[in-house]
Amino acid sequence: MSRLRFGVIGCGVIGGLHARVLSGYPPLAQRARLVAVASPSSERARRLAEETGSEATDVATLLDRSDIDVISVCTPSGLHAELGLRALAAGKHVVVEKPIDVTAEAADRLIARARQTGRALAVISQRRFDPASRMLRSALDAGEFGTLTSGLVEVPLWRGQSYYDSGDWRGSRALDGGGALLNQGVHAVDLVQWLMGPVVEVAAHTALKGHHGIEVEDVVTASLRHAGGALTSLLATTAAYPGRTTRLTVHGDRGSAVIDNDELTWFHAAGPEDDTSAYGAYGAGNQAAERRPAPVAEQRDASGLLPSPHGDQLLDFCDAVAEGRAPAVDGEEGRRALRTVLAVYEAARTGAVTRIAPTPETSPAPPAPMTPEPA
Repeated sequence: MSRLRFGVIGCGVIGGLHARVLSGYPPLAQRARLVAVASPSSERARRLAEETGSEATDVATLLDRSDIDVISVCTPSGLHAELGLRALAAGKHVVVEKPIDVTAEAADRLIARARQTGRALAVISQRRFDPASRMLRSALDAGEFGTLTSGLVEVPLWRGQSYYDSGDWRGSRALDGGGALLNQGVHAVDLVQWLMGPVVEVAAHTALKGHHGIEVEDVVTASLRHAGGALTSLLATTAAYPGRTTRLTVHGDRGSAVIDNDELTWFHAAGPEDDTSAYGAYGAGNQAAERRPAPVAEQRDASGLLPSPHGDQLLDFCDAVAEGRAPAVDGEEGRRALRTVLAVYEAARTGAVTRIAPTPETSPAPPAPMTPEPA
């Protein structure tokens, strides 16, 4: 095996997580190496470089370096496509944090250019790599829940006014793109579509209730209709003091499950001989303990997140480049989540039901061969 050499652009909370995962997540040790980090703030870059044993540099220099194969973009959302395009022009593979960008047009430009250059493009959606999410996806693929009927997504977070005041880009339409849904809730939107199928129709409301001086919402509620007919109710907010855990619920006519943050807290699937014609169990019969993946001792990162989901997605990216396939969460998947969020905003703006036109499925060109350093 050989190692891909990474550079990280952006040295804030999420850029720090990327850098620490690339430099310290054991399964990545033989597959990836962090070479350098860059930020408009030279002091931030210096501190993160010292912490992770990498080099600190500026963005232009990082993009031009011949000893870097992959650029990880961890900047404000409205800069994702711009920097991704610059990285592709420099011959690099690209990983962008969520969301892929703040407009569908920018996302399309990035996806098209990656296809033209034959470079790999991935969008971080690490919730798909949580063991509980993977287990639930396997159960759904096996048909254990029967016909999916409904879902519930709750993202009840708190961000104080100081959070939005900490940077000019926070809460701006140009660089943040949206508020509680696009910045905080897009992971849950991606996950519910991965589990229950694409969203095709949206009705929604947004509000700004707990903050001031920002251009985006801090509360959003929406009703989502999936392609298979199931309905999902969604709440995302950064005005729910003191903040609670993100919860996703999936219901079918033969089973239901609840994932609270990254833990499976409820699971019940009817067995082949079970009679489902009566009233059900009313909360009894929780099978989560027997279905729950074995716990793995893992310390949370300074960002508050577990390192392994990001690490496993980056490992998938390394495998994708080596195997000449698309990453598990490629640009098309990132665009799907973005288009759903934008449809929610459009429905809230117009007061009308918004339909999401299906996009033709395209197969990205396999990544062009590179010569990463030997492990």
